[in-house]
Amino acid sequence: MIDTHCHIFLDDFKDDLNEVMDRAAEAGVNRILMPAINFGSLDQMISVNHPKISFYKMAGIHPSEVKSKDPGLEQKLFSHIKNPEIIAVGETGLDYYWTKKYIEEQKFNLHTHCKAAKEFQKPIVLHNRDSTNDILSIIEEEQDGNLTGVWHCFTGTVEEGKKAIDLGLYLGIGGITTFKNAGVDKTVAQLPISKMVLETDAPYLAPTPKRGKRNEPAFIKYTAQKLADIMEISLKDVIDITTHNAIDLFKI
Repeated sequence: MIDTHCHIFLDDFKDDLNEVMDRAAEAGVNRILMPAINFGSLDQMISVNHPKISFYKMAGIHPSEVKSKDPGLEQKLFSHIKNPEIIAVGETGLDYYWTKKYIEEQKFNLHTHCKAAKEFQKPIVLHNRDSTNDILSIIEEEQDGNLTGVWHCFTGTVEEGKKAIDLGLYLGIGGITTFKNAGVDKTVAQLPISKMVLETDAPYLAPTPKRGKRNEPAFIKYTAQKLADIMEISLKDVIDITTHNAIDLFKI
């Protein structure tokens, strides 16, 4: 399995990183993709390694980190994204949950990330919280046939999911899909698994039956099993399909 969205480099794992990675490998995770929170994340990613797991880096600025329009953002972002070690742009996006004070600044940030993604032909990884209409509108505006990416932590409606797919996006399926009363499972059941990838968003959003605990890559097995139940296919098929999707999207 490929965990396509995991902040394994954060301090949440500093005390037992090796044990966490051992459990991930034992669970069948052999590749982990690390989305950045800011440019400082790249320095944190350097120390992450394990003999049985391959790690891949992204570069970008999380929307919650955005407090102003940085006129030098494009130059800084391009300098990182052109590095062949960087496989994707993000995570970026819009987040209106905590504050709506910096909406225009976040939109500027997202547009700049889209430009970098198209310039270097790398997928964009989108964080979306309470901002679906705006984020899909920006992707629609930026889509010129050269933009690919993933709606990380998909929690939209069937119609929103279909629109995202039509705009060239994959859907990131994570722990919320396993939550009993979230309703995401019913939505996901009506969308094509051919456009889905698995993710944890560790250390956040641990799936049932680990809900409320620190999430970790090994727990992706619970999301994979839930997706198999939803789609009424075997766990092996879920793993095969989502792994192929991730390889195709991220070119890894």
